[in-house]
Amino acid sequence: MQGNILQLLREATPVFSMLQEESRQEIVCLLLEQGGLSVTEITSQINLSRPAVSHHLKLLLQVQLVSVEKQGKERIYHLNLDCVRKCLYDFVEALKDK
Repeated sequence: MQGNILQLLREATPVFSMLQEESRQEIVCLLLEQGGLSVTEITSQINLSRPAVSHHLKLLLQVQLVSVEKQGKERIYHLNLDCVRKCLYDFVEALKDK
């Protein structure tokens, strides 16, 4: 059982590590509150440059916290809470057996 919990923690670490940074927290909150947004829309609402927002979105994409779809010339970013829900759910379920 300990190995299972340890494995779950290791799988969740990249996701939660991404959420440690305040700028990424702001981006995640914007996407949660407003739905899909472009880099331009995000940049207009927080105190970060366009390249900085793009960089943070790239990192969030790598851990699948956001997804992206192309709409015309824009790339629209959406929050993907499924990975967070799964990490938390699996961890809580593993703890129930304790």
